[in-house]
Amino acid sequence: MNAPVLVLKDSLKRESGSKVHHANIQASKAVADIIRTTLGPRSMLKMLLDAGGGIVVTNDGNAILRELDLAHPAAKSMIELSRTQDEEVGDGTTSVIVLAGEMLHVAEAFIDKNYHPTVICRAYNKALEDAIAVLDKIAMSIDVNDRATLLGLVKSCIGTKFTSQFGDLIADLAIDATSTVGVDLGQGLREVDIKKYIKVEKVPGGQLEDSKVLKGVMFNKDVVAPSKMRRKIVNPRIILLDCPLEYKKGENQTNAELVKEEDWAVLLKMEEEYIESMCMQILKFKPDLVITEKGLSDLACHYLSKAGVSAIRRLRKTDNNRIAKACGAVIVNRPDELQESDVGIGAGLFEVKKIGDEFFSFIIDCKDPKACTVLLRGASKDLLNEVERNLQDAMSVARNILKNPKLVPGGGATELTVSSTLKQKSSAIEGIEKWPYEAAAIAFEAIPRTLAQNCGVNVIRTMTALQGKHANGDNAWVGIDGNTGEITDMKERKIWDAYNVKAQTFKTAIEAACMLLRIDDIVSGIKKKQAPGAGKAPSKPQIETEADADSEQILPD
Repeated sequence: MNAPVLVLKDSLKRESGSKVHHANIQASKAVADIIRTTLGPRSMLKMLLDAGGGIVVTNDGNAILRELDLAHPAAKSMIELSRTQDEEVGDGTTSVIVLAGEMLHVAEAFIDKNYHPTVICRAYNKALEDAIAVLDKIAMSIDVNDRATLLGLVKSCIGTKFTSQFGDLIADLAIDATSTVGVDLGQGLREVDIKKYIKVEKVPGGQLEDSKVLKGVMFNKDVVAPSKMRRKIVNPRIILLDCPLEYKKGENQTNAELVKEEDWAVLLKMEEEYIESMCMQILKFKPDLVITEKGLSDLACHYLSKAGVSAIRRLRKTDNNRIAKACGAVIVNRPDELQESDVGIGAGLFEVKKIGDEFFSFIIDCKDPKACTVLLRGASKDLLNEVERNLQDAMSVARNILKNPKLVPGGGATELTVSSTLKQKSSAIEGIEKWPYEAAAIAFEAIPRTLAQNCGVNVIRTMTALQGKHANGDNAWVGIDGNTGEITDMKERKIWDAYNVKAQTFKTAIEAACMLLRIDDIVSGIKKKQAPGAGKAPSKPQIETEADADSEQILPD
């Protein structure tokens, strides 16, 4: 009668209940531990070998997790967290993971006591709302045009990165670049598009101190005929095209039957005239520099260089957009549609320089450019990649501040303030949710604690002293100076974080923790349904018949 009933196939594995909760929590904690040491100014670097045998040396949380290949599903969703954080605000990728790991860690005790996961989640969400409220309370607005404050902010963001020893340098680069490309949309909104209009060119060689933000753009191209064309033009008139300056060839094989021999000459002449007319249309506007995204035939090159015009061909579309933004030109699709307003006159200098062993064209000294290039120099490729990643983070922070000019204290001070406020509030909560709420409050301390650990000070003493300072709630700005491990006032040390980075960190971490807690069943081993007709691959080797043999080309021995 009671024969076992098989519902799931044998190939499926099913785990359920508290076993899954524990597994998920373990996995998330493992991920958090991998990058825990990369938080703060005294952070360690991780070296990752990727599949191609290349090396990545970094301490950017997102860059590390992106390279890891994980088997556990819960751990994978932790990685998604740092990616969202990176895309959304660009900084705080490490803290998000550490915080989420800690949230899950404190929840473990409740799961052992048979608390229902939804109860824990409800308490966590309540804690999140209160935490954001605390953030609003301690945030202070700043003036975007005050460069010193901006520098302090960007520096504290980069202070945790590898390039902190060149702190001011990178911070300067980031602020210059982002304030260059900021566009006012009106109503006090600013749009800063880092991705499209800031290009980072990495050129190995030289020193990091040689890095600079160009007031304009550079790209890795030389003029078409270096011997004949000018390679340095002051105040150039620039025309940007995205059409080929060559004779249009017929579509696939066009046969032309020529009756007389002279027709051949006529044909060639037509081609020449066509190109000449195109060049003349362009030369009407007296440009000094013609840049096209497509090809440029020898003949066109000849006409242009005869008129003393430099030409550059086959430029990337993105680069072309940047040049247009920098010098005020409009990209034209057909030479016959050119107008005077399409000519870019904003640039101060065009020149071709040789850096290392490559030629780079610079279009610089632009008046009010809306795009720019950051030129990075450095000793080795790995170093440059790391500097680029840090610059990316720094630019995101600068962008966030331009968009939303509010600051909160760094150095774990924010988290401690939130933590102590939540602890006080927890006594007013009734019922069973009080305990998880309090645990969430304690979990926020993971960030300052990790900072203290990475500085190598006595963690327990430091934490107790900090909690004591925050418990009476008088000074919200006391935190850890990540370099020395001293307890100091963050206002004096100019250690800030951007408000929206912190808010996003808290939201992402808590929501993710709730999501992972609510998983109570993992079914693995589900096969994808195969499309009909895509049967199994033939198992026995196929024997070539003569018919296939001659269809293949016979290769010479």
